[in-house]
Amino acid sequence: MRVKNLRRGTVLADRATAATTSRERRTGLLHHESLAEGEALWIAPCEAIHTFGMKFPIDVVFLDRSQRIVKIRQAVPPWRIAVCLRAHSVLELPAGTVRRTATAAGDQLAFEP
Repeated sequence: MRVKNLRRGTVLADRATAATTSRERRTGLLHHESLAEGEALWIAPCEAIHTFGMKFPIDVVFLDRSQRIVKIRQAVPPWRIAVCLRAHSVLELPAGTVRRTATAAGDQLAFEP
């Protein structure tokens, strides 16, 4: 799926996948060696992530139920935790995506097939 930032007119990912089952959410990106530009993982529902056992940093975007950004953590390295209790879902992106696209809290995202 494609993830667009409607406020900025940018594309955050054009090859995003969704983790919606309990198993998919638990596994997340743990078996990945990297996350290429244009790739993303949307975890729903989710209000906290960890990078224990991961091999690369990621940008983490916390979203409310209407896919509006409520919090961002950039370049979260392995062995960390990120939490936002107001979030309904999380978008995990390659480190640097948020900076490159000037994405900010309050921006509205759209998920397209």
